[in-house]
Amino acid sequence: MAYQMTGLTKGLLLIVGLGLVGSIGWNFVLKDKLKNGGITVAGTTIGGSGNAAEGGGAPAGTDAAPAKPAAPASGKLGSAGNPLRVSLVSFHGYAPALVANGNSLKTKPGSIYAKLGLNVEFVINDDIPTLTTLFEAKTAQCAWRTSDFWAQEHPNLRNSGHDGKGVMLVDNTQGGDAVIAKDGSIQKIEDLAGKSVALLQYTPSHGMLIDAIDSASLTARQKKQIKPIFIKPEEGTAGVRAAFTAGNVDAAVLWDPDLSLALREVKGAHVVYSTKTANNLIYDMMVCDQRELAKPDNEAVFQAFVDGWMDGVTAARANPDNAVQALVETEEFFKLLAAKEGAPFIKSLFANLLWTDLADNARILGLAGGVNHYERVYARFDQIYRAEGSLANPKSPVIPPQDSFDFRFIKKALQRNTQAQAQAAKPTETYSEQGRAVAMATPAVVTKPVSVTFASGSFELSKKAQQVIDKEMVPFIENNGSAYFELSGNTDSVGSAAANQSLSLARAKSVADYLEKQWEVPRARLRVTGHGSTRPLCDETNPEAADMTLDTCRSLNRSTRLAVFSK
Repeated sequence: MAYQMTGLTKGLLLIVGLGLVGSIGWNFVLKDKLKNGGITVAGTTIGGSGNAAEGGGAPAGTDAAPAKPAAPASGKLGSAGNPLRVSLVSFHGYAPALVANGNSLKTKPGSIYAKLGLNVEFVINDDIPTLTTLFEAKTAQCAWRTSDFWAQEHPNLRNSGHDGKGVMLVDNTQGGDAVIAKDGSIQKIEDLAGKSVALLQYTPSHGMLIDAIDSASLTARQKKQIKPIFIKPEEGTAGVRAAFTAGNVDAAVLWDPDLSLALREVKGAHVVYSTKTANNLIYDMMVCDQRELAKPDNEAVFQAFVDGWMDGVTAARANPDNAVQALVETEEFFKLLAAKEGAPFIKSLFANLLWTDLADNARILGLAGGVNHYERVYARFDQIYRAEGSLANPKSPVIPPQDSFDFRFIKKALQRNTQAQAQAAKPTETYSEQGRAVAMATPAVVTKPVSVTFASGSFELSKKAQQVIDKEMVPFIENNGSAYFELSGNTDSVGSAAANQSLSLARAKSVADYLEKQWEVPRARLRVTGHGSTRPLCDETNPEAADMTLDTCRSLNRSTRLAVFSK
């Protein structure tokens, strides 16, 4: 996952932004701000005794200053006189690209890219200019985005008269984004009702939280009782971590390195829900200018760009110490972070994400015969951000996910790599009854109620019930790719307890059979049970307390539920 960063100079160079400021911003700037002036949170100052902290910068996807036009180019794209320019932020997920470039922002002789005959210039833009700005000024032909960020920005890009497409996925966060808490009573998403949560608005982690809350077994009133505390963008995740460590909020949504630092520094801090469980949710990718992609002479350029990055992944995996060195040698942030926390700390961050190679791209993009996770995530976050009102033009037409990605380059690389084809077809997760028992020794992290309807007294799935499973249950299972699930049938309070318990179990088994036969969900992932009317989500004797009618309350209680258990 990539992040917004904003420069803030107070006697020395500091990088403060949406993610990677981490220990640098906290130890050099925000610690003093919290002590002396406090941090401004959604218009309120928390901590300190003086005035609110000051800071510059721009929200994600806005421009702090107009991008400077690129220097006059000479020669074809990808040549020494006209290198392919790629906009990045300081993020460890992009280490393979730097390795491929010879541990350099500009292609070095003898590097992977040099051997492919391609000159690449990586430009660090920690203030995150919009794609419109980059493409209009021709400052870069390609830029990083996360799959959810891209779903948010793509309509705006088209509205400006430009367009772009993804060309490859470069990393997949697998534990690097998380909801954390220090109160032992907060063990699952549902426990956040009535609690305050610090986070940065409209970031991938915000989207992850929205998705989790939307899926949780909470009434509409309970969901509204979760109190998001939006830290100002210029404070970044350092501000989120400061609010959490100071005890000003009950929970926080963070990503690395601030996530790892907060868990290390705060006594009792623990992960409630993370992308280690929801490991098919957040992807970093490269998006390129459609004008350049459309030129026939440039096809070989972008193919070499993709091929070289994939080779860089192989090299970085083989020598992670060199990947650390590539970051430290090219990016001021990592130089400062290494000086403060040490190179081993940077290396430890690699464990919470997957640098995606060719096989991973094929698997995630559905080119190996499975689900296209990228398109599912793009569509889901388009829905999330439209509902949140985060699009510049809410009336922008919905862009089909398949129109957001240019598959040519991954497909061509895959065609000539039989080893990657075979690897992409292999399952990435294994499940067993023993593993399920271990996972279920701890509480579920979130439970999704789904209104799978049955005829009275029946446990047979209708076509409508199957469509509900397909639309609401299967994507939730796919999001949480490493999880085990308890699939439970539930009833309302009408009827005898014995009959309700028996019927709820039979209905849960019907759903489990459908998931196994139609969606190839391994039965070892599922514990199937029936609770009858013993676990109501709404009090049928007082539905008004949940702002519900009795019929709505009973309908919620009759839901089939998927409880998520982390490995």
